[in-house]
Amino acid sequence: MSMDRALSRRDFSGAGAALLLAGCATGEAAAQAGDALYGLIGEMKAAPGKRAELIGYLLDGSGEMPGNLAYIVAEDAADADAIWITEVWRSKADHEASLALPQVREAIARARLIIAGFGTSVETRPVGFAR
Repeated sequence: MSMDRALSRRDFSGAGAALLLAGCATGEAAAQAGDALYGLIGEMKAAPGKRAELIGYLLDGSGEMPGNLAYIVAEDAADADAIWITEVWRSKADHEASLALPQVREAIARARLIIAGFGTSVETRPVGFAR
């Protein structure tokens, strides 16, 4: 992954956080209107020494996904090969539709070669956020 794709803490706490909250605010309005948001939180294991490369593939393939309100990739602080992915979608259908997007399919194909496995994975129903 190129370093320009990685966010520093300052970048995230400023503009990045503002964009995330703006997207979630839109989702919050949808939730108040009765539409349930859809969330996923999952652990993915990279082949030894390949975590940064895997993160790069995931971030490169995650731009411009209709219905996506948040896509956060985080390094596991206790496992050098593990990452956690947190996703918030306007609906489960939006998430499923994203899997057919060309950039997502390409990222999956590239990442598949260095994915060593999957850990805990849960579906969630986001109901709010704190600012």
